[in-house]
Amino acid sequence: MHPTAPAYDDLMRLTRRHFLGKAGLGLGAMAMAKLLGTDASAATGGVLGAAHFTPKAKRVIYLFQAGGPSHLETFDFKPMLRSGHGKPLPKAVIGNQRLSTMSGNQSLLPMAGSFANFSSHGHCGMEISDLLPHTQGIADDICLIRTMHTEAINHDPAITFFCSGNQVPGRPSMGAWASYGLGSLNANLPAFIVLVSKNASRDQPLYSRLWGSGFLPSEHQGVQFRSGKEPVLYLTNPEGVSPEVRRNMLDTLGQLNGFQAAEQLDPEIDARVAQAEMAFRMQTSVPDAADLSHEPEEVFNLYGPDSRTPGTYAANCLLARRLIERDVRFVQLFHQGWDQHGDLAGGISHQCKQTDQASAALVTDLKRRGLLDDTLVVWGGEFGRTAYCQGKISGNNYGRDHHPRCFSLWLVGGGVKAGYSHGRTDEFGYNIVEDPVHVHDLHATLLHLMGVNHEKLVYKFQGRYFRLTDIAGRIITPLLA
Repeated sequence: MHPTAPAYDDLMRLTRRHFLGKAGLGLGAMAMAKLLGTDASAATGGVLGAAHFTPKAKRVIYLFQAGGPSHLETFDFKPMLRSGHGKPLPKAVIGNQRLSTMSGNQSLLPMAGSFANFSSHGHCGMEISDLLPHTQGIADDICLIRTMHTEAINHDPAITFFCSGNQVPGRPSMGAWASYGLGSLNANLPAFIVLVSKNASRDQPLYSRLWGSGFLPSEHQGVQFRSGKEPVLYLTNPEGVSPEVRRNMLDTLGQLNGFQAAEQLDPEIDARVAQAEMAFRMQTSVPDAADLSHEPEEVFNLYGPDSRTPGTYAANCLLARRLIERDVRFVQLFHQGWDQHGDLAGGISHQCKQTDQASAALVTDLKRRGLLDDTLVVWGGEFGRTAYCQGKISGNNYGRDHHPRCFSLWLVGGGVKAGYSHGRTDEFGYNIVEDPVHVHDLHATLLHLMGVNHEKLVYKFQGRYFRLTDIAGRIITPLLA
């Protein structure tokens, strides 16, 4: 270090955060107060103190379909592709678009008509693929966006973009922002919980940074629940350690951390105290929330046979409902396997069979329990699929490449317009004709539904104020009820 350079602690003591820490009760002191007997069952507020305006959605369940579901086989039927099946896609449609390296070197881009049939459903007449019969049954609840678009063309940056508002890793995730801004509705469970399907194809990897806290305090990161005897890793006490012993250990550790926090004013010390206290409370709350065994028979029948097997997509949808009942702020499910570069007919049919019934059941279950009005459910992936075939067409044995220019995503409940289809794509399902919705727009709208002005939920890091929507984003008002 240069001899004239100030020490790290000296620099830290000059920051606004540490001035406030000295001026009043810091997070460490508040954690100490909890250790000395404060009731931990109440909700804990976020940095905003209160929502900017009355929220329509107090809780969110995001059903993330990782891999890029084809909109052309699910929610956006294009007869033109059928009539032109095997013929070259007109070059004017593609324009100067950047193609992925998997199909960018093809001299011929043959149009690929969907093998799936579509039909109209509900009073709204929404066109939905017959691969999704249970989703067809909730058509009048769905707010369908057919004109999502993104800049990312490969999986990692695309899914990172959706989860954090930026293609580059390191930013806080959606759930972390919600936890940081709004806090928890139930202090005995994390504000942000993540569930990953164990029965999904592992075609593309998932990373814990997708639900990480980035540069936000680490207590806001998503907590992953797993199937099995230990839903959260390292939560249970080792053999021979009683709850009373654990409590005494935490009390002593909290005091030591409190002394260190008062001296060093490091916010991560406060985060560790908060996480340790949360883990202690979760020792009783998590087993109860994760135990599906007492659900009635008709509930398992509603979600489908897989719901009896913990860790499957269906069981995770059921668990998501149980977590929402306990006022978890943000629950995100990840289901991999939607990356059909080949064998589209077999691959996407399998994916729809795994997810369709449980996704629709979750909506139905929330609705009948009176939870849907203030719970927002989101279904979608990181991009769509191309109107042309990747490689050669051989009957229905073909695949589709990544397509960021337009794809479909749906929302239900939590203040969105039911039985509504937003936007229109061209006759090839390749470009947006009207009412585009960008990833930043989706994030701005989700925060708006949660009562948050997306431009005012910010965090200063390395000299700049950051937010989930970066320097963009607009609320898509036609989606709002």
